Amino acid sequence: MPTTQDASVRDDGLGLGGLLARGAIGGASAWLVGYLVAYVWKAQAVSESLRGVGFVSELLGGEAIPAWKGVTWLFLNAHFVATRIPTIAGGTRTTNFVTGEGGSTLLLALPALLLVVSGAVAAYGRGGGPLDGAKTGGSVVLGYLPLSTGAAFLTSHAIGDTQAAISPDPVTAILLAGAVYPLVFGSVGGALTEIAE
Repeated sequence: MPTTQDASVRDDGLGLGGLLARGAIGGASAWLVGYLVAYVWKAQAVSESLRGVGFVSELLGGEAIPAWKGVTWLFLNAHFVATRIPTIAGGTRTTNFVTGEGGSTLLLALPALLLVVSGAVAAYGRGGGPLDGAKTGGSVVLGYLPLSTGAAFLTSHAIGDTQAAISPDPVTAILLAGAVYPLVFGSVGGALTEIAE
Protein backbone atom coordinates (compact mmCIF):
# COMPACT_ATOMS: atom_id res chain seq x y z
CA MET A 1 0.00 0.00 0.00
CA PRO A 2 1.56 3.31 -1.03
CA THR A 3 1.91 5.93 1.63
CA THR A 4 1.81 9.65 1.15
CA GLN A 5 3.97 11.97 3.12
CA ASP A 6 2.28 14.60 5.23
CA ALA A 7 3.08 18.16 4.05
CA SER A 8 3.86 19.09 7.65
CA VAL A 9 6.89 16.77 7.61
CA ARG A 10 9.81 17.72 5.42
CA ASP A 11 11.02 15.57 2.58
CA ASP A 12 14.60 15.88 3.78
CA GLY A 13 13.88 13.95 6.99
CA LEU A 14 13.95 16.87 9.41
CA GLY A 15 10.43 16.31 10.70
CA LEU A 16 8.61 18.60 13.05
CA GLY A 17 11.31 18.52 15.73
CA GLY A 18 13.99 19.48 13.24
CA LEU A 19 11.89 22.32 11.88
CA LEU A 20 11.25 23.67 15.36
CA ALA A 21 14.93 23.38 16.24
CA ARG A 22 15.88 25.22 13.05
CA GLY A 23 13.38 27.96 13.91
CA ALA A 24 14.63 28.24 17.51
CA ILE A 25 18.23 28.51 16.39
CA GLY A 26 17.26 31.06 13.75
CA GLY A 27 15.34 33.15 16.28
CA ALA A 28 18.15 33.11 18.82
CA SER A 29 20.64 33.96 16.09
CA ALA A 30 18.52 36.87 14.86
CA TRP A 31 18.29 38.29 18.40
CA LEU A 32 22.00 37.92 19.10
CA VAL A 33 23.11 39.31 15.73
CA GLY A 34 20.71 42.24 16.13
CA TYR A 35 22.05 42.99 19.59
CA LEU A 36 25.65 42.67 18.37
CA VAL A 37 25.04 45.08 15.48
CA ALA A 38 23.34 47.55 17.85
CA TYR A 39 26.23 47.22 20.31
CA VAL A 40 28.96 47.78 17.73
CA TRP A 41 27.01 50.62 16.15
CA LYS A 42 25.74 52.47 19.23
CA ALA A 43 27.69 51.41 22.38
CA GLN A 44 29.90 54.50 22.43
CA ALA A 45 26.98 56.90 22.00
CA VAL A 46 24.92 55.04 24.61
CA SER A 47 27.80 55.16 27.12
CA GLU A 48 28.17 58.89 26.63
CA SER A 49 24.46 59.59 26.99
CA LEU A 50 24.19 57.48 30.18
CA ARG A 51 27.21 59.07 31.83
CA GLY A 52 25.12 61.66 33.71
CA VAL A 53 22.61 59.10 35.01
CA GLY A 54 25.49 56.85 36.03
CA PHE A 55 27.06 59.69 37.97
CA VAL A 56 23.83 60.26 39.91
CA SER A 57 23.57 56.52 40.57
CA GLU A 58 27.12 56.47 41.94
CA LEU A 59 26.37 59.49 44.16
CA LEU A 60 23.44 57.57 45.64
CA GLY A 61 25.61 54.54 46.42
CA GLY A 62 25.05 52.53 43.26
CA GLU A 63 27.00 51.73 40.13
CA ALA A 64 27.29 53.42 36.77
CA ILE A 65 25.08 51.96 34.05
CA PRO A 66 27.06 49.49 31.94
CA ALA A 67 26.94 50.00 28.18
CA TRP A 68 25.53 46.50 27.58
CA LYS A 69 22.37 47.38 29.55
CA GLY A 70 21.91 50.66 27.69
CA VAL A 71 22.37 48.95 24.33
CA THR A 72 19.85 46.28 25.34
CA TRP A 73 17.30 49.02 26.14
CA LEU A 74 18.06 50.59 22.77
CA PHE A 75 17.70 47.26 20.95
CA LEU A 76 14.35 46.64 22.67
CA ASN A 77 13.34 50.21 21.75
CA ALA A 78 13.85 49.17 18.13
CA HIS A 79 10.90 46.79 18.72
CA PHE A 80 8.82 49.71 20.12
CA VAL A 81 9.41 48.57 23.71
CA ALA A 82 9.50 51.63 25.96
CA THR A 83 12.17 52.15 28.60
CA ARG A 84 10.86 53.11 32.04
CA ILE A 85 12.83 55.89 33.72
CA PRO A 86 12.22 57.14 37.28
CA THR A 87 11.44 60.82 37.77
CA ILE A 88 12.65 63.13 40.54
CA ALA A 89 9.07 63.32 41.90
CA GLY A 90 9.05 59.57 42.49
CA GLY A 91 7.04 58.58 39.44
CA THR A 92 8.03 56.89 36.22
CA ARG A 93 8.08 58.11 32.65
CA THR A 94 8.57 56.04 29.53
CA THR A 95 10.69 56.84 26.54
CA ASN A 96 11.89 55.27 23.34
CA PHE A 97 15.42 56.34 22.41
CA VAL A 98 15.07 55.05 18.85
CA THR A 99 11.87 56.84 17.89
CA GLY A 100 12.61 59.91 20.01
CA GLU A 101 14.40 63.04 18.88
CA GLY A 102 17.87 62.22 17.63
CA GLY A 103 17.15 58.49 17.46
CA SER A 104 18.25 56.27 14.61
CA THR A 105 15.26 55.15 12.60
CA LEU A 106 17.51 52.74 10.69
CA LEU A 107 17.70 50.77 13.92
CA LEU A 108 13.94 50.17 13.64
CA ALA A 109 14.47 48.10 10.49
CA LEU A 110 17.17 45.89 12.02
CA PRO A 111 15.00 43.42 14.02
CA ALA A 112 12.41 43.13 11.25
CA LEU A 113 15.03 42.47 8.57
CA LEU A 114 16.87 39.89 10.65
CA LEU A 115 13.64 38.09 11.53
CA VAL A 116 12.50 37.97 7.89
CA VAL A 117 15.86 36.45 6.95
CA SER A 118 15.71 33.97 9.86
CA GLY A 119 12.16 32.96 8.95
CA ALA A 120 13.24 32.46 5.35
CA VAL A 121 16.19 30.30 6.37
CA ALA A 122 14.00 28.26 8.74
CA ALA A 123 11.49 27.56 5.96
CA TYR A 124 14.01 27.03 3.16
CA GLY A 125 13.34 23.78 1.33
CA ARG A 126 10.21 23.12 3.39
CA GLY A 127 7.79 22.69 0.54
CA GLY A 128 4.06 22.81 0.99
CA GLY A 129 3.34 26.36 -0.06
CA PRO A 130 3.34 29.83 1.51
CA LEU A 131 1.09 28.90 4.46
CA ASP A 132 3.38 26.06 5.53
CA GLY A 133 6.38 28.33 5.00
CA ALA A 134 4.77 30.99 7.19
CA LYS A 135 4.14 28.45 9.95
CA THR A 136 7.74 27.26 9.82
CA GLY A 137 9.11 30.81 9.62
CA GLY A 138 7.07 31.79 12.65
CA SER A 139 8.90 29.14 14.68
CA VAL A 140 11.74 31.64 15.13
CA VAL A 141 9.69 32.80 18.12
CA LEU A 142 11.06 29.77 20.00
CA GLY A 143 14.53 31.32 20.09
CA TYR A 144 13.58 35.00 20.15
CA LEU A 145 11.08 34.92 23.02
CA PRO A 146 13.41 33.57 25.73
CA LEU A 147 16.10 36.14 24.92
CA SER A 148 13.62 39.03 24.91
CA THR A 149 12.16 37.80 28.19
CA GLY A 150 15.60 37.52 29.76
CA ALA A 151 16.52 40.99 28.54
CA ALA A 152 13.33 42.40 30.05
CA PHE A 153 14.28 41.22 33.52
CA LEU A 154 18.07 41.14 33.52
CA THR A 155 18.67 44.70 32.35
CA SER A 156 16.91 46.58 35.14
CA HIS A 157 19.34 49.02 36.76
CA ALA A 158 18.77 50.49 40.22
CA ILE A 159 19.63 54.14 40.71
CA GLY A 160 21.87 54.05 43.75
CA ASP A 161 20.48 52.45 46.90
CA THR A 162 16.97 53.66 46.08
CA GLN A 163 13.97 51.68 44.85
CA ALA A 164 14.05 53.63 41.57
CA ALA A 165 15.27 51.69 38.54
CA ILE A 166 15.61 52.10 34.80
CA SER A 167 14.23 49.11 32.91
CA PRO A 168 12.45 48.07 29.75
CA ASP A 169 8.69 47.66 30.02
CA PRO A 170 8.43 43.91 30.69
CA VAL A 171 4.98 43.43 29.16
CA THR A 172 5.85 44.86 25.76
CA ALA A 173 9.34 43.33 25.87
CA ILE A 174 7.81 39.87 26.22
CA LEU A 175 4.67 40.23 24.13
CA LEU A 176 5.73 42.66 21.40
CA ALA A 177 9.48 42.07 21.04
CA GLY A 178 9.46 38.43 22.15
CA ALA A 179 6.32 37.10 20.51
CA VAL A 180 4.67 39.43 17.97
CA TYR A 181 7.81 40.55 16.12
CA PRO A 182 9.20 37.04 15.47
CA LEU A 183 5.79 35.56 14.69
CA VAL A 184 4.94 38.27 12.16
CA PHE A 185 8.31 38.86 10.50
CA GLY A 186 9.47 35.24 10.70
CA SER A 187 6.22 34.14 9.07
CA VAL A 188 6.64 36.72 6.31
CA GLY A 189 10.15 35.41 5.64
CA GLY A 190 8.96 31.81 5.60
CA ALA A 191 6.09 32.58 3.23
CA LEU A 192 8.36 34.56 0.89
CA THR A 193 10.77 31.63 0.73
CA GLU A 194 8.01 29.28 -0.35
CA ILE A 195 6.72 31.77 -2.92
CA ALA A 196 10.23 32.15 -4.34
CA GLU A 197 10.82 28.38 -4.57
